[in-house]
Amino acid sequence: MMAREQMPKKDWYGVLGADPSADVSDLKQKYQKLLLMYHPDKQSTATPAETLEEHRQKFIEVGQAWKVLGNEELRKEYDLQRHEDELRSVGPVHAHVYLEEMSWNEDDSGSKGGARSFSLSCRCGGTYSICEQEVAATGLVPCDTCSLMVELLHNS
Repeated sequence: MMAREQMPKKDWYGVLGADPSADVSDLKQKYQKLLLMYHPDKQSTATPAETLEEHRQKFIEVGQAWKVLGNEELRKEYDLQRHEDELRSVGPVHAHVYLEEMSWNEDDSGSKGGARSFSLSCRCGGTYSICEQEVAATGLVPCDTCSLMVELLHNS
């Protein structure tokens, strides 16, 4: 949870010129291509100083993007944060709830992969649902029917 909060709000997929659905081998290929393109040792001696500095910054940025997207755990956290940021821009937070206020679904065949989950009814008749594995990393849970969402509060 701590690492996610410290993660920069940078579009690492954009830095690599990759789609968020790209697999790790595609990301690695894009990373390696950009790394060679912007590597300080690969620059011409005739390149203007300001262009060299731009390339140096881009080289650093590409390395940071790979550090996040090339690591399965960091990428998962980054993707959850991106998803949460998208949700915040799409719909209003209807309520703040603690996990204990949600219903526990032991055998939920309707959720992702049949995973166990927590759910709460929305005022529209839809459901706020979150699988057990996402609880620690997710702060916002969207309704499956309308644009409302609840913010999941964690006991400190």
